[in-house]
Amino acid sequence: MVTRVPPPSAQPRSRMRILLASGAAALALAAGSIVPGMPLGAAPQQAQAADNGKTTLTVAVAQSVDSLSPFLAQRLMSTSVHRLMYDFLTNYDPKDNHTVPGLATKWEPSADKLTWTYTIRSNSKWSDGQQATAEDAAWTFNKMMTDEGAATANGSFVANFKKVTAPSPEKLVIELKQPQATMAALDVPIVPKHVWEKVGDFSKFNNDTKFPIVGNGPYILTDYKVDQYVKLKANKNFWRGAPKFDELVFKTYKDQDAAVAALRKGEVSFVAGAPALTPAQAASLKGDKNIKVNEGPGRRFFALATNPGAQTKDGKKFGDGNKALLDQKVRQALFLSIDRKTIIDKVFQGHAVEGQGYIPPRFSDYFWQPSDSQKLSYDPDRAAKLLDQAGYELKGDQRVGKDGKPLDLRILCHATDPNDKAIGKYLKEWWGKLGIGLKVDCRDDVSVPWYAGEYDLAFDGWSVNPDPDFVLGIHTCSALPAKAKESAATDNFICDKTYDELYKKQLAEYDPAKRADIVKQMESWMYDSGYMNIIAYPNAVEAYRTDQIKSITTMPEAAGNIYGQDGYWSWWSAVPAAADGKNGSAADGGGSSTGVVIGILVAVVVVAGGGFLLARRRRSTAEERE
Repeated sequence: MVTRVPPPSAQPRSRMRILLASGAAALALAAGSIVPGMPLGAAPQQAQAADNGKTTLTVAVAQSVDSLSPFLAQRLMSTSVHRLMYDFLTNYDPKDNHTVPGLATKWEPSADKLTWTYTIRSNSKWSDGQQATAEDAAWTFNKMMTDEGAATANGSFVANFKKVTAPSPEKLVIELKQPQATMAALDVPIVPKHVWEKVGDFSKFNNDTKFPIVGNGPYILTDYKVDQYVKLKANKNFWRGAPKFDELVFKTYKDQDAAVAALRKGEVSFVAGAPALTPAQAASLKGDKNIKVNEGPGRRFFALATNPGAQTKDGKKFGDGNKALLDQKVRQALFLSIDRKTIIDKVFQGHAVEGQGYIPPRFSDYFWQPSDSQKLSYDPDRAAKLLDQAGYELKGDQRVGKDGKPLDLRILCHATDPNDKAIGKYLKEWWGKLGIGLKVDCRDDVSVPWYAGEYDLAFDGWSVNPDPDFVLGIHTCSALPAKAKESAATDNFICDKTYDELYKKQLAEYDPAKRADIVKQMESWMYDSGYMNIIAYPNAVEAYRTDQIKSITTMPEAAGNIYGQDGYWSWWSAVPAAADGKNGSAADGGGSSTGVVIGILVAVVVVAGGGFLLARRRRSTAEERE
């Protein structure tokens, strides 16, 4: 399910693809044309490993794991790993994102659409040998419905569930309180009941105490060290077919220049960047022998978020956000004084599209653009007038409120994201000309002040799924924390009755066109509110060694991303290059002497104090949720 949820840098949530029909996919009532047990698309031939050793794929990205528990994890790195470990009821086709079978082979609603019946495949087994059944799915959903800790990451998907049962091993029945349009797009990892029913406190269990971890996805997680690496081995019994690489390693790299250097040396096979390669890094790799730079529209947006006033579900206020930002005129004035074109040209150097609506243009059904009269384009003069109207007059070179205090703001910045820092300098200059002071507060872990509500603005962003329900839901009142400073589903403490009503309407609307229209109304409201300023849709810019990876699937296949997909297609489909010394073997690239070693460096941002810091995990790096 973005993207940095509170991402700082610009990552590929941009436009991975030109046009993705996602609305209809989420409403599909019948399974796709995939034959159970057969790979999706043409299966490339298995590459031979040198000396009969294992083939290992190693990938470098700029994010650490926040939790190995699918009930808690929200960072893109973690949710990507969970897609490899556990099957979902359904998946998204890499060609065009239409819904295809996962653990469920078909699904159909009752006439009133309040009861959904799923047929669970009979050829999926957990890695400990037990059969995966409808009971596992029912237990997963029921646990999320009844345990607040288990609902931390994906609770919005089950909030409308009335009852979930498993009448038989191959039949799952979900009863709803109201119609729900996301029933073919439930992005929830299904876990083995016989393992997870032994867990006590779901809010604290990180799923990192016993290896290998029992799963039924294409890979089995075998080892993990905080801020160092995640190791997985191919699941030879995966129902869609075993991956071509025997082992997959996500290795932690804090310095992305070092990761790029490792790619050049052949020590790793893939580098995703932090969260994307910088223009300079990408340019330096182009033309290098045996290295391919992949770029396509991303699934991510890069934004500025304002603190609307941190509060709990019961309305208790906390934090110290600047009260000036409670005024819509002030929020809009800030956004009117941001030159998006300069940011695209100077910071992203053309590797991004200028931001508009909340949903990236990659998802064409839901992509929204403001009208000419509505658009908050770069206009410092108009911004100054709005500040005057809000009562912040310019005295000398400083804006001063009616209370006599200068208008000084803070913005949270991810220390590992060069885009945050570069844009922060521009904001300081642009807002300074208006008489607004700005402190750019760059931290390795921004989650501490974020969850405490101790910030004024923040660099934000999410990777968006084909169905937008999740990223829409994080701005509802129900996503607020139960207690002050607690981790919660909320992105930015937004809570508004009008928005909530629109959210409920889109969730209950089965007609794709009508639902898309409601979603666009939500985007329009968000734009006008000034709470979220979508600055850019960054491209996915990544690189890999062609002498180590023979072929790999992008999503969408025509022109898309490899890392952070809406599924497991890239790593499941990747084919090792021939390890014969001619086309690039491990011996050539400095890898393992027993086979082709492809390094996947997961550039990790060191969490303050080490370890997980569960209550603050989401915002510590550039890219967060899917």
